[in-house]
Amino acid sequence: MLGEERTEAILRDFRAVSDLAPKLRATLVFLEKMTLEPEALTDADARAVRDAGTSERELIDAIYVAGAFNIYDRLADALGWHVPQEAEAYREMAKILLRVGYR
Repeated sequence: MLGEERTEAILRDFRAVSDLAPKLRATLVFLEKMTLEPEALTDADARAVRDAGTSERELIDAIYVAGAFNIYDRLADALGWHVPQEAEAYREMAKILLRVGYR
């Protein structure tokens, strides 16, 4: 799997992607729990991510990005904001983010 097809497979079900790097898999497990069960998140969850090879900085960055998206999604739902559903809109946004980052 390459590029867009791989990304779609990961977004669909990262657990089903057999060759996913252990540190990415562990980070996604952490972020899923952070999103869906934040009250159940413990230091053991963070330790499992670090034990899989994710650095402290990488984990913090992932938490910041996921947290921002979680807030944005919740605000969009609560306030009825238009969120593009077309894949092309996200491709264009991704190009901008790759160029300028999350500043």
